[in-house]
Amino acid sequence: MDPTVAVFSRGTREISLSHPAKISCQRNDMKTDYLFAKYYYSRSEFVDGTTEFHKLIAAHVKAGNCLLEIGAGPQNETTNYLATLGPVVGADISREVHDNVALSEAHTFDGIRLPFPDEIFDACVSNWVIEHLDNPSAHFREIRRVLKPGGVYCFRTPNRWHYFVLGSSLLPHSVHLRIANRLRRIPKGGRDPYPTFYRANTVACIRRFCSLVGLVPVELLAIEKEPSYGRWHPVLFYPMMVYERLVNLCGPLRMFRGSLYGAVQKPTTTNAA
Repeated sequence: MDPTVAVFSRGTREISLSHPAKISCQRNDMKTDYLFAKYYYSRSEFVDGTTEFHKLIAAHVKAGNCLLEIGAGPQNETTNYLATLGPVVGADISREVHDNVALSEAHTFDGIRLPFPDEIFDACVSNWVIEHLDNPSAHFREIRRVLKPGGVYCFRTPNRWHYFVLGSSLLPHSVHLRIANRLRRIPKGGRDPYPTFYRANTVACIRRFCSLVGLVPVELLAIEKEPSYGRWHPVLFYPMMVYERLVNLCGPLRMFRGSLYGAVQKPTTTNAA
């Protein structure tokens, strides 16, 4: 055997690695996989964040509705779920959206002006998009324009007051590029994260932008789920897990939970904003 190659097994899992340093990384991965399974995934009461987001959508979107997914990107769990409710039109700044086979239509746009007529959709959905908005008021105004009266906009986005967002916003984007995919355990060569601005990423900000354009908040939730960024190493996992337990158990700390889930509605009768 080549001395630079190591083979070891854990249970029924055998791994071949071409460098000793990679063995350490793989062991860390296996340890954090075990920790996530033990403290989260194996528990009967655990519901992952994507499933919970889909439950929020189900509570506000009717089967057969005409849907717009903003930032649809390539095929993903949320588009697949939306397609079970009705035809889904996708809009994204990247041409990756044309690879999303769950969409009935795919469109690229400039990130501001949605390429659709007024009052055409029953519901709009975005998943991890609002944090990237340089001009949130234009975004919410466009949502209101393309929604039919009574239509709803459901979204999931990071909370500005979460420790990871606070840390991320202090870092130059070049540094964020170097560490974000590593912490998320996205393979080398994966798509780099888009720039983030967090200009509408608190409950107060969302209410303000909705008020400016004539949308009405129906449901706004602060949610803290499993500490995904703790996957990189057990040293990160444990303090992040303690944080998750604390902000979920202590009501006054809900404002520091990691994600905001929301549903806002265009009134059935309203003056133009």
